[in-house]
Amino acid sequence: MSLVTTIQPDGTPTWIDLRVPDLERALEFYGALFGWEYAPDSAKTGLGTVCLLRGRPVAAIAQASPATTDPGWTMYFATADCDGIAKRVADAGGSVLTAPADIGEHGRAALAEDPVGARFGLWEARAHVGCEVVNEPDSLVRNDLVTPDPEPARAFYTAVFDYTLDLNETLPDLDFTFLRRRDGHEIGGIFGFPVAPRSVWATTFEVADTDAVVRRAVAAGGTADAPEDTPYGRSATLTDPFGVEFSVITRPAQDRQPPPAAAYDR
Repeated sequence: MSLVTTIQPDGTPTWIDLRVPDLERALEFYGALFGWEYAPDSAKTGLGTVCLLRGRPVAAIAQASPATTDPGWTMYFATADCDGIAKRVADAGGSVLTAPADIGEHGRAALAEDPVGARFGLWEARAHVGCEVVNEPDSLVRNDLVTPDPEPARAFYTAVFDYTLDLNETLPDLDFTFLRRRDGHEIGGIFGFPVAPRSVWATTFEVADTDAVVRRAVAAGGTADAPEDTPYGRSATLTDPFGVEFSVITRPAQDRQPPPAAAYDR
């Protein structure tokens, strides 16, 4: 079990949310899939309806506005200075889609887009630190950028968050580089995939049984690719009733054990 009780270091994926055209349908689907419960009246906080695992926040789902054309999971990077990082985004060639703004007492947030068109968020935590459960079944385990144009993305994220890049020697035939914080901690990676239809930060959830989750997704009105074994575990790509893609993975038991005192084992 990985509990997060403190504000995460800059550049760490710290929160995710989803905007959909039918909130009640989405709550039914993800509740059936992951067993999430929902915080009463949380939609009034500005965060959206907060999804709970064992009573702790793991994500949020909100009703999309009529202007929303790109439903999907949005990942937020932790930052101690939302305004400052938003400026760095613009200076590095990205776009600030929604200017930094306070979300009540919970924190300060902005939405941005990198030079290859992938959307992400910034979260300056206050009362709300972000996902409080990670890296265990039914919670967030990983985010990776999938893009047909990886080089501008690598330059952008190293400029904005001071990441370092590290080759993935486990999969040498793939164009994949790890992103590491200044302390060396891996936070995700950039996958150059020439046939990708667009650039997107892909969201992956840990699950206890990939095959069982695939069956639940289909029964709840989603679709799923056939599960496959990878060097990192058994995974599958799912699509919810609104066309939003995400992945699930069952990792080997030894890989699910966080190091002592770890908060975010990315």
